[in-house]
Amino acid sequence: MFHHDKSDSDSNFWISYADLMAGLLFVFILLIGAIVSKSSILKSVLHDKEDSLEKSLALVEEQENDMLEKDTLVARLMADLKKDKKRITEQEKALEAKNASIAKSNLLLSEKERLIKLKLSEISELNKKLLLSKTKVDVLNTKIVMVQAMLDKNTTTLKKTKKTLEEYHDKVLVLSSALTDAKDAVKIKDEKLLNVLALMAEQKTKYDDLLANLQRQKAKIKTLTGIKLQVVASLKEALGSKINIDKKTGSLKLASNILFSVGQATLKDEAKEELKKAFEEYIGTLVTDENIKPHLDKIIIEGHTDSDGGYIYNLKLSQDRALAVMEYLLTLEFSKKYNIKPLVIASGRSYLDAIKKNGVEDKEASRRIEIKFRLKNEDAMHEIEKVLDAQ
Repeated sequence: MFHHDKSDSDSNFWISYADLMAGLLFVFILLIGAIVSKSSILKSVLHDKEDSLEKSLALVEEQENDMLEKDTLVARLMADLKKDKKRITEQEKALEAKNASIAKSNLLLSEKERLIKLKLSEISELNKKLLLSKTKVDVLNTKIVMVQAMLDKNTTTLKKTKKTLEEYHDKVLVLSSALTDAKDAVKIKDEKLLNVLALMAEQKTKYDDLLANLQRQKAKIKTLTGIKLQVVASLKEALGSKINIDKKTGSLKLASNILFSVGQATLKDEAKEELKKAFEEYIGTLVTDENIKPHLDKIIIEGHTDSDGGYIYNLKLSQDRALAVMEYLLTLEFSKKYNIKPLVIASGRSYLDAIKKNGVEDKEASRRIEIKFRLKNEDAMHEIEKVLDAQ
């Protein structure tokens, strides 16, 4: 970077400027840290909600299985109940038929006794018939006893069946009540599940919005931090092969032996025209290009020396040479036309930025004047870019 002479006022200005940039960098880092922290918290909350939802679904599925088992049991009991009712009905019909048969037999016996009383002449015959009838009656009585026993047995069975039916009925009522309670519980669980799903959907929407906003901010900052490359590309396109500039920084390098005599800081007269031409081409592109001008902060003229001699000596020499170039360039009509003066600063770097090839200092290349530019908030944007890349 190029700077003015180290006067107290300039030093205070650049210290304040550096503090301001550091403050802006800290705010950006805090903002990005808060966003990343919030994103992590939301992810954790969503994960907890998903676990809770899975447990609720497992509980609902278990309750549904219990309900299916209970429904199967009720259906089985109802089927048995229908079979018992059908069997009892059949037994009742058989019993009615037997009673009718007994009644018919009793009626026939009464008729025969009446005939015996009315027809004395046929007593013998009737006696014979009576004996036969008594035999039949005995048989019928035996059958009646057997039927009565069967009837008693069927009555007992019917009572047991009725008792079993009553027990089944009570069980059915209990199971129906339990089934109703289970359905109510499932309904409540469904309502809670719907609420949880709605809450999760809302949280997911908020998370997606936050993530989208973060991506937009990141893209915006990436665009700002890429301005340096855009400016260098625009310079290369505008200058073409007329002036050779550094591919990475976009700086213009001029050999000191062309501009100055050895150990001197006075511009050679024959070098001024070449310096003017290079300056107007280079700086003219910066201050007239609409894609570069809004971002331009400073035009820096840097003096560099080789490592021959002491550091302080070379520092003064590099500063004096940078200042001499700046003083000359500010006298040009071009500088006055585009009001270059507020943008230009001069700085000496001694041999701190010596050029090395294969680890060995190239002293001729190290002795140079560099004209470069600095963009607004360039340092802060560079730090933000490193933070984003780390994320």
